[in-house]
Amino acid sequence: MDNKTPRIHYGYVILICCCLVMGVDVGLSMSCAGIFYQPVSSSIGASTGEFGMYMSISFLTSTLMLGVAGRMLERWSARVIITAASALLGVMMSLMSLMTQIYQFYLAGALIGVSLAFLLYLCFPTLINRWFSRRVGLLFGICSASSGIGGMLFNPLGGYILTRWGWERGYLVFGLIILVVVTPLLWLLLRDRPADKGLKPVGYAEGETAAADTSGIIYKDAVRMPSFYVLMAFGFMIMASSTLYLFLPKYASSVGYNIEEGALVAAGAMAGVTLGKIALGYINDRNISLGVAMSTLTGILGLVMMMTMSGSLAAVIFGAFMFGWCYAAVTVQTAVLVRGVFGNRNYAQIFSVISMALAAGGTVASGAWGFIVDRTSFSFIFITGCVMLGFCFFSGLWVIGRASANGRSHNR
Repeated sequence: MDNKTPRIHYGYVILICCCLVMGVDVGLSMSCAGIFYQPVSSSIGASTGEFGMYMSISFLTSTLMLGVAGRMLERWSARVIITAASALLGVMMSLMSLMTQIYQFYLAGALIGVSLAFLLYLCFPTLINRWFSRRVGLLFGICSASSGIGGMLFNPLGGYILTRWGWERGYLVFGLIILVVVTPLLWLLLRDRPADKGLKPVGYAEGETAAADTSGIIYKDAVRMPSFYVLMAFGFMIMASSTLYLFLPKYASSVGYNIEEGALVAAGAMAGVTLGKIALGYINDRNISLGVAMSTLTGILGLVMMMTMSGSLAAVIFGAFMFGWCYAAVTVQTAVLVRGVFGNRNYAQIFSVISMALAAGGTVASGAWGFIVDRTSFSFIFITGCVMLGFCFFSGLWVIGRASANGRSHNR
C-alpha cells in the first residue's frame, strides 16, 4: 500500500470529527445543561439541588467507566465505540423530553455518564495522539474549544426553544441533532489509526513521533511521585470549580434577569471557554506555568465580577466570559500538565487515572453546589470557587517547578 502522505492529511478529518464530538455532543449535553435547571426543577417539583444530582450521577458513572474505557479504546475499534457512545447520548437526551419524575432523570444521567466517559474525556486525547505527533497542545485546545463554540451557539437556541415551547421540546431537539447529524458522520468518517488509511501520523516525517513515544516517565514510577497525587487534586479542584457554570443561568435569575438573559450569561461563559481553550493551547506550547496562571486567575476574576457587579447584565456576561477560562482548563490545562510533568511514554495510562479525579470532582460538585446554594447563597459558592481556583494556581506551579528542578519537565 502506498504510504505517501496526501496533500490534505486524513488526520485533519479526524480533527474535525473530534471537534464535532466536543462541539455538538458535549456542547449540547454539558455546555447547555444549566439552562434546563430552573424550568425542569420547577416543572417536576424538585429543588435545584435535587435536579442537579442527575449531573453528579453522570460524573460518577463516567468516573467508574473510565477505569475500563481506556482499555476498551486500545483493544477495540475507537470508531465503533465513539459512534455508539454518541448514539446512546442522543437517545437519552431525546428520552429526557418525556420524563416527569426525578428518578428518571437520574437513570438518564447514569447512561449519559457512560457515553461521556468516551466522548468528553478520552475521544480527542486518544485520537489526536494517534494521528498527530506535533502541535498536540494547540490541537487539544482546538478540540476542547469546540464545546465552547457549541455552548455559544446552542445556549441561545435552547433559551429560545425553552421560552416558546418548553423544556421538553428543548431536550427533544438537542437529542435529535446528536442522532441525525453527528452520529452518522462519526460512523462514516472516523478511522482508528493512520495505518487504516495507509498513512503515518501528521509530523512523522519530521522525526518527532519516535522521540515522543519513548520520552517520559513510566506509569509505575509516576504513581510513586508526589506530583501525581497533586495533579489528581488539581484535576478534582479545577473540575469542581468549573461546574459552577451550570448554575450561572440560575444566578442570573436570582438577581433579576429572565431566562433568555440567563442563556446569554451561559453563552458568555461558553465564549470564554472557546477563546480560553485555543489561547491556553497556544500559551501552553510555549510556557505551561503561564497557562496555569491564565486559566486560574481569570476564573477568579470572573467570579468576583459577577458577585460585585450583578446590577449590570453586560458585566455579568463579561464575568461569565472570564470564568469560562477555568472551565477551559479542565480539558486543556490538565492534559498539558500531565504531558509536561510525565511526558508521553505512558501518557494514556497516567491521564486516564487523572481523568478519574476530574470526573470525581464533577460528581461531587455538580450536585453539591445546588444543595449548598439552596441553603446559603451564590456569593458563598462563588467565594468557595475562588479558593479552589487559588489552590489550582499554586499546585499547578508547584508540579511544574518540581519537574523542572529535577530535570524532568517535558514542556516544549
